[in-house]
Amino acid sequence: MCLAAPSRVIEVRDGTAVTECFGQTREVSLLLLDDEVAVGDYLLIQAGGFAFERLDVERAKESLALMQELMAKGEDANRWGSEA
Repeated sequence: MCLAAPSRVIEVRDGTAVTECFGQTREVSLLLLDDEVAVGDYLLIQAGGFAFERLDVERAKESLALMQELMAKGEDANRWGSEA
């Protein structure tokens, strides 16, 4: 199973975009997308670096908030040596 975190577009180039997610930036291919992509859009990206879906902003923000909550619970579990 693959889990894709929504990544915010911070720059659009010719056929690629620079995205940011949880403080990490990377350049991704837009080859698989039919939609136009603009700065501020959120994308789902495959492990190989291909964006495959543009997300609604609200859906992306909800997903990111849930992921942050889960990561925080994981950090707490690791800190105390138990499962959250």
